[in-house]
Amino acid sequence: MADSSSLDPQQLRTWLQGAARRDATAFRSLYDATSAKLFGFALRILGKRELAEEVLQESFVAIWHNAGSYQSHLAAPMTWMTTVVRNKAYDLLRRSDSAAEIDSDQFDADIMNALHDPAATPIEALELSQDAKALARCMSALEGLHRQVLGLAFFHELSHSEVAQQLALPIGTVKTWIRRSLERLKTCLTKGERP
Repeated sequence: MADSSSLDPQQLRTWLQGAARRDATAFRSLYDATSAKLFGFALRILGKRELAEEVLQESFVAIWHNAGSYQSHLAAPMTWMTTVVRNKAYDLLRRSDSAAEIDSDQFDADIMNALHDPAATPIEALELSQDAKALARCMSALEGLHRQVLGLAFFHELSHSEVAQQLALPIGTVKTWIRRSLERLKTCLTKGERP
């Protein structure tokens, strides 16, 4: 098992390409190098070891089947695989009716991290922090799948068709959800600015 800090993106890409060609040895190497980190990520979302193990297994099955759709110009290999794990974890949470609370907390953290600027002055950092909290609050008011569609489109910079493919949704649904969710966010953020 490789230390996550020593994971070579180029090597991961090579193994993913091998998995796309149904090379079991390349896939095994990919699994050995990344499974510990991906398991830890799933465990942070789910909080239960047995659920994280289930999600990890489902994720690697999905990675095996979808390795051919990985596009290196869209995301680094670990980012793509982490997205697969996160989606599987959120699917499990939705099925277990506990999605809203944990999902919202994770999105709050994702938004705070996405808006963090290490070069910001203290005043700018405070403004960014306040903006991030307002955005996180408004995002948490959205339905789980709508929040996930927006996250993939804006935080992971996937196109509408890529979001539709990743979530197995019709592209029209994805476009509608993004448009409506952005309208709701705008309304929520505008109301939050009023004294």
